[in-house]
Amino acid sequence: MIPMTRWYERLRTRTAAMVHDALMVPLAWLFAYWVRFNLESIPPPFFEAALQTIPLVLAVCSGFYWWFGLYRGVWHFASLPDLLRILKAVTAATATVFLLLFFVNRLADMPRSVPLLFWGLQLALLAGPRLFYRWLKDRRLTLNSAQRVLIVGAGRAGEMLVRDMLRDPARTYQPIAFVDDRPHRQGSAIHEVPIRGTAEHIPALVSHLGIDLILLAIPSATARQMQRLVEYCEQAACPFRTVPPLDSLMSGQVRIDQLRAVSIEDLLGRQPVALDWDSLRAGLVGRRILVTGAGGSIGAELCRQLLHAGVERLILVDHSELNLYQLEMEITKREGGFRHVRALIDVTDQIAVDALFARERPQVVFHAAAYKHVPMLENQLRVAVRNNVAGTRIVAEAAADHQCERFVLISTDKAVNPANVMGATKRVAEIICQQFATDSSTRFVTVRFGNVLGSTGSVVPLFQHQIAQGGPVTVTDPEVERFFMTIPEACQLIMQAAVLGNGGEIFVLDMGEPVKIGFLAEQMIRLFGFEPGREIAIEIIGLRPGEKRFEELFYTNETTVTTQHPKIRMAQSVAPAQVGNQLALLEQALAAQDEAKMRCCLQALVPNWDQAPQDCTEQACINS
Repeated sequence: MIPMTRWYERLRTRTAAMVHDALMVPLAWLFAYWVRFNLESIPPPFFEAALQTIPLVLAVCSGFYWWFGLYRGVWHFASLPDLLRILKAVTAATATVFLLLFFVNRLADMPRSVPLLFWGLQLALLAGPRLFYRWLKDRRLTLNSAQRVLIVGAGRAGEMLVRDMLRDPARTYQPIAFVDDRPHRQGSAIHEVPIRGTAEHIPALVSHLGIDLILLAIPSATARQMQRLVEYCEQAACPFRTVPPLDSLMSGQVRIDQLRAVSIEDLLGRQPVALDWDSLRAGLVGRRILVTGAGGSIGAELCRQLLHAGVERLILVDHSELNLYQLEMEITKREGGFRHVRALIDVTDQIAVDALFARERPQVVFHAAAYKHVPMLENQLRVAVRNNVAGTRIVAEAAADHQCERFVLISTDKAVNPANVMGATKRVAEIICQQFATDSSTRFVTVRFGNVLGSTGSVVPLFQHQIAQGGPVTVTDPEVERFFMTIPEACQLIMQAAVLGNGGEIFVLDMGEPVKIGFLAEQMIRLFGFEPGREIAIEIIGLRPGEKRFEELFYTNETTVTTQHPKIRMAQSVAPAQVGNQLALLEQALAAQDEAKMRCCLQALVPNWDQAPQDCTEQACINS
């Protein structure tokens, strides 16, 4: 049973439609005569005949309109079936009217063109308002539901976005205005969307125009420009999205579905890496590649990049069952039947590592396995030495014994003038590779770089978690600076360095300008839509054990030279003398769990590391 309110609404709508059509019939009838006489005055005999026949015409037409169901439909949803019903009703009504008038008065005082004009005018006056009403309702619904958009950048990308919005039948987005900093663009329009000001007008325009979303359509924007635009968007308290860099757009076309949130990478200004794919293919395609620490942040992304490079087989080594399982599932899903081997092995297990190399015969080794959490390793010296030093020596020895073509150690900027256990052990790992490079046909190279955005244990995930919890965001020191790059960029440059080296080199990746951690915290808070210091507090907690204010990429005694790749430099250095004896003594101290002796041996290998006991001169590690 229809509720009373709905029944009343339906009756009211149907009555309004009937009244409308009843008014349209005499209008169409008289207008047909007027058109016949060239829109001039209708001669009196014809005008009187037209008026006298209106009641008959109205009765016949109304009857046929009802009979053909013109009042069963709803104007808001007028469609092709409704137009067909109108066509049938008008045709039948017109034919009947003139047939009746023929029998009544033999069509006296009626021009022969009136029937056709009356038929066409009925069609226009009945169908036209219905279609117009539907268009108006649909447009109102679209405008009410669509997000009102302000586009920043009236260039090629902005024009493509507006064109894509206007082509969208769902009209999810409604472009309202552009802003652009170029003076000559002011006052013009693109696809009838006006350019209303410059970037600094964003907050005022958002308020004045009722903007729901800001689209940053400047794919070539620098980090400084992105920081400025984000600041204006935050002042406007309006959600914002950006388009990917043009280098990331394979087709060069910008579409709505490519919009994404502004990331911290956009604000740090890392430029895309252009790889020398010819040299990569020559050095990696068709090779058997072994990756240690394959389940970690760097190792996993390196495996993804190697798959893209077209290697013959991947040998995945990790001591974390969960990480290895997740990586294997990803590779299987992505590559299907790609031949890979997974080995749940600790790199410090010499027997297992040697057996794996003997069985799989890898040609290239990427050694990414390492402990890297600085504060945690400060009081875990034995674990750090066992994994980062002994593990590197065991894998490097296996690579040399089984005549691998290349061995790539993934190092860190913390190995330069180390102030912590992690940095000291990674510096020793570099020295091990330099030593093996002089005594082996395998090409041992080292790749050194800084912090990687989003890697496990890095500051970015920590800040994200703290912001999501409502703060505070903990910053060790506002003046602390770090070098940053993205995980994919780091892995691409590692691959590139792997094919550049001839043995013994330390390749240093171009990290750009260092970034203050305090600035990074503020930018991340803004990206989450909060005001730093007001909505999300920033708490200064002081430097943690082993932390430095500034990181370095080179030792002062290392000379640097350019390479074939503009983002990679090579540090030329000489490994300390008597490394073999000192490494042997270090591993003896490791086996004996003699932490004091381990510290002395580490300082003998890394003289500018100053965490050794005062009586190290009495220990056997010195000049043994």
